[in-house]
Amino acid sequence: MSQDDYPRGPVTSETPSYDLAVGGARIRVVQGDIAAQPCEAIVNAANSHLWMGGGVAGAIKQRGGPEIEQEAMRQGPVPVGEAVATGAGRLPARYVIHAVTMDQDLATGEPSIRAATRSALRLADRLGLRSVALPALGTGVGGFPVDRAAAAMIDEVAAHLARGSGLREVVLALYDAPAHAAFAQALRRLAR
Repeated sequence: MSQDDYPRGPVTSETPSYDLAVGGARIRVVQGDIAAQPCEAIVNAANSHLWMGGGVAGAIKQRGGPEIEQEAMRQGPVPVGEAVATGAGRLPARYVIHAVTMDQDLATGEPSIRAATRSALRLADRLGLRSVALPALGTGVGGFPVDRAAAAMIDEVAAHLARGSGLREVVLALYDAPAHAAFAQALRRLAR
């Protein structure tokens, strides 16, 4: 399947999506399961050894298969702030991009989240992708406040797209309503 044939249908959700055009691309904020997003790649909030336990990583492994974790772990350890790609197993995506937001201590902060976001977007560009979906990095096991993660990630996505990118759509896919609201608010602030 070529990139142009890749499904780009609407994301179905009971909550509205929010979007903003930046640099010839579109940033979208949706509520839903990241593993089901119709994008060429989805991003996993990873630890430096790339084992996939709970949260987003666990959901990706459960839906996509253990081969995603096995392929990822062969590439580890990876420094915090960097990203690597694997196949996507049984997921509708072509790739899973593992963006490392924390080491084995499972602690993270804004600099790590910003760096991991930048690395994931640069890797998507190197892979020649047109669409990618990211979760709220660092807010699950890492415990970082979702509103601060939203502001940092939206800022990094907008800056990346404004500099020029092959990406045409960056989806921020949030599992629950509070995270969705925080990311929607951050996107609305950017639009002002």
